[in-house]
Amino acid sequence: MLLVLGTARCVPVEEPPAPAILSQRVVNGTDAPGDEAVVALVARRTRCSGEPLTLLCSGALIAPDVVLTAAHCLKVFGPEGPYEIFVGATLVPEAQGRFVRVAHAVRHPDYVPETHAFDAALLRLASPVEVPPLPLADPASLSLAPGTPVRVLGYGDTKDASAPSGHRRQGMLSVLEVSANSFRAGPAPAMSCVGDSGGPVLVNDGTREVLAGITVSGDVACRTEAVNVRVDALRDTFLQPFLSAPPAPTRPTLAPENLCRDTCEQDSDCPSGLICDAAEGAARRCLLPALQQGDYGAPCTDDAACGTSGLCARLEPAGDDACRCFTPCDSTPLSGEGGCMSTPGAALFGLLAWVLLLTRAQRRSAATADSSGPASRASCRP
Repeated sequence: MLLVLGTARCVPVEEPPAPAILSQRVVNGTDAPGDEAVVALVARRTRCSGEPLTLLCSGALIAPDVVLTAAHCLKVFGPEGPYEIFVGATLVPEAQGRFVRVAHAVRHPDYVPETHAFDAALLRLASPVEVPPLPLADPASLSLAPGTPVRVLGYGDTKDASAPSGHRRQGMLSVLEVSANSFRAGPAPAMSCVGDSGGPVLVNDGTREVLAGITVSGDVACRTEAVNVRVDALRDTFLQPFLSAPPAPTRPTLAPENLCRDTCEQDSDCPSGLICDAAEGAARRCLLPALQQGDYGAPCTDDAACGTSGLCARLEPAGDDACRCFTPCDSTPLSGEGGCMSTPGAALFGLLAWVLLLTRAQRRSAATADSSGPASRASCRP
């Protein structure tokens, strides 16, 4: 999985020069336990035990059920992919906080991957979070002149082995250059890095801190600059319409324990954010791409409770019935006198999970529009 994510990063044309003062760590941030509206974007967890977390990006809560992040954070799995957000200061090595499923994701319609223009995405959560969201900057009063101090937050790399990624951290930057839709910032003395993409950049408007931008790229060494999309450039045409949209109508969904028997017509027929999909020539059924077709039965705590043909899978991020015994639709074991019986093991499920996720992402990926601006030398910061 790390290899796959690595291929998604942009490669700079040239290595940026080293800073003049090497004694100062440019990603020299500090912990930010109180900034609860800053969240992490992770790949949706499939297993209920023994599954490592995959940090994709950072994000900013702008409504109780809406997170703003970078569009390139959705590159590997696509907008329809399986995602969760994590609310808490410490994600790894042991998560200390709450996970919430992402019900819907949308990228900015004018997003250009090559230049990071309008590199923004919005995530609708399956349930609201009881955390005060970050206030949006008012375009009429926002000041982002060169030299303006800004505060960046995220869960990304620190370039310090004693301070690993997966912890919410903060640091100060200074604005270097401002354009209509983005701004560049340099270390003062901190710097955003890999994993901080989508994380908020805050500025004081004279009375409080407001959300001025989100991190989208920077130099590959995380030393000299960060590129940030301006939130005020997104506010009227992208953010407000999404925030003002009425909630999707609810409709009855299929029973999780009968998904092998029942077919579906669209994603809204499926429980818990599963998708309605099928292999070629097969009936459409509700599934999580990482597990394909199967039923979710009795609650469980580990794989041992689910017999030889099942595993303990995560249907929802939390709750008494979140972990349920998953049995693939074609898992009937072979048996007989003197015969053999084989069942899917954890390693096989893990391999199939990522293969199927990437296959689906490739099938649904859209052609990228030609860039109208100059090519970017900065690296992506997923």
